[in-house]
Amino acid sequence: MTNTLPLWATHLAVFDTETTGVDTAEARIVSAAVALLGPAGEVLERYDWLIDPGVEIPEGAANVHGITTEIAQSSGMAAGVGVAQIVAQLREMIDRGYPIVAYNAPFDLSLMAAEAARHGVAWPAEVAPVLDPLLLDKQFDRYRKGKRTLEATAAHYGVELGNAHDAGEDAIAAGRVMQAIAKKYADVAPPELDELHRAQIGWAVAQAENFQAYMRRARDPLFVADGRWPVRG
Repeated sequence: MTNTLPLWATHLAVFDTETTGVDTAEARIVSAAVALLGPAGEVLERYDWLIDPGVEIPEGAANVHGITTEIAQSSGMAAGVGVAQIVAQLREMIDRGYPIVAYNAPFDLSLMAAEAARHGVAWPAEVAPVLDPLLLDKQFDRYRKGKRTLEATAAHYGVELGNAHDAGEDAIAAGRVMQAIAKKYADVAPPELDELHRAQIGWAVAQAENFQAYMRRARDPLFVADGRWPVRG
């Protein structure tokens, strides 16, 4: 165990979305944020989007993130424009050499892939490197009891989470959790970004298999867990 931040974690591009729902194939983006964090978790750059998804925002979703259909229609940009800008910003961060940090990456990145296809925006054949604090926390501290929500995991690592379910605040908190994990497990994590990205692909499959086996024993004999990472679909 070490308190030294590995070189690969000194600058992180963090990403999060708020949406109309939880089905990544059908849900639409309502807000999104991309930020660049420095070695102390400081915000060096931040880009935010408020988007009119072109559909009604369900009350349940609005109750989570606070963005109603009326707010999105009056203040949000057109969905196609916003999606194109988000994809371009993610591409730029990767081109600059920064990994993309997304908590539960298959949700946000699969959603982005679906939105890109919906609006005719080119989506990369491979998104890499990606760092997923949820996956890595499960891998390195697999026997810890309790929830693994961003709020719970941030509290565990001593990271302050401001306005939960604000895309920018959640993205920044996820990046700081990633840096805390990187420090704590630097001696067991792969030392290079490309290697760490590839390791997460395998770990995601193994975690899904374990969860599927548990669910089939405990609740549903036909349950299927999807282990594709970082993009499903």
